[in-house]
Amino acid sequence: MQILSNSSDKRTKRRIINVVTLSLFRFPTLATRLWVLGQMGAARVSFMRMPQVGFWKLCGSGTGQGFTPKPNFGVWAILATWPDAQTARASVDTAPVYRRWRKRAAESWTILLEPTSARGLWSGKAPFVPPPDATPPNGPIVALTRASMKASTFLRFWRRVPDISAVIGQDPNVIFKIGIGEVPLLHQVTFSIWPDAAAMANFARGNGPHGRAIQAVRAENWFSEELYARFRILDDWGTWGGQSPLMKKDAA
Repeated sequence: MQILSNSSDKRTKRRIINVVTLSLFRFPTLATRLWVLGQMGAARVSFMRMPQVGFWKLCGSGTGQGFTPKPNFGVWAILATWPDAQTARASVDTAPVYRRWRKRAAESWTILLEPTSARGLWSGKAPFVPPPDATPPNGPIVALTRASMKASTFLRFWRRVPDISAVIGQDPNVIFKIGIGEVPLLHQVTFSIWPDAAAMANFARGNGPHGRAIQAVRAENWFSEELYARFRILDDWGTWGGQSPLMKKDAA
C-alpha cells in the first residue's frame, strides 16, 4: 500500500521554510480507518490548493514501540512546513483538510518545531532549512530520521528493527517516539523527543542495537536516500493518550 504525498517545488524555492508541524490522528474504528484511507486522494488535492504550505507528506504509522514493519491503520500523520509559526498554527487550526481529519479522529495532537540542523534529502528535496542563527536547544530536542531503503537491503534492515524498537521503548529518557512512513518497508521516518542532546546521543551512538545498525548502514550502504534533522519545540496542542506527550518532559 502506497501512501500518497506531494510537495511544492516552486514555493520551496521562493522562500525559506523554517517552521514544521507534525500532526498525529487516531482513528479507532473500522469505519474511520476506511474513511482516512479514502481521504488520501482528497487530502492531496487540499494541500495542492494551500498556497501557504511548503513541503508536506501524508504518512501511516507502525505498531509496537512505534517503528515496526507491521502497519498501524489506526494512527496517521501529516507533516508540513510553513513560512512562520503564526501561519502554521492558523493553517492547522482552520484548513479544511485538518478540520476533516480532526472531526473523524478520536484524538489528535500537533507539535510545532523549528529546525536547528538538517542534512540529506527527502524525495530529492531539502525540506527543513534552519534559520541562519540556529543553535542547538539547551533543553528538549526532537530528532527526525528519514530513509529510503534499497530493495536489496531492506530485509537486513528490518531484521534489526525489533531490537532497536525494544531498546528505545525501554529508554527512560525518551519523552515520545513514533515511526511513520510513506511506503511500508521501503520509506520510513523515525520521530522522537529527548530531554536533551546528550540523552539522544547516548541512545543513537552507543554500543547497542541502534549504534550497531548505524555502523551497518555505513558499511553496507543500505539506503538510497537519507535525511537527518534536529528541532527545537515551539509549541504543541491537542492530546495523545489523553494528554500532551510533553507532560512527561514537564514531570521529569
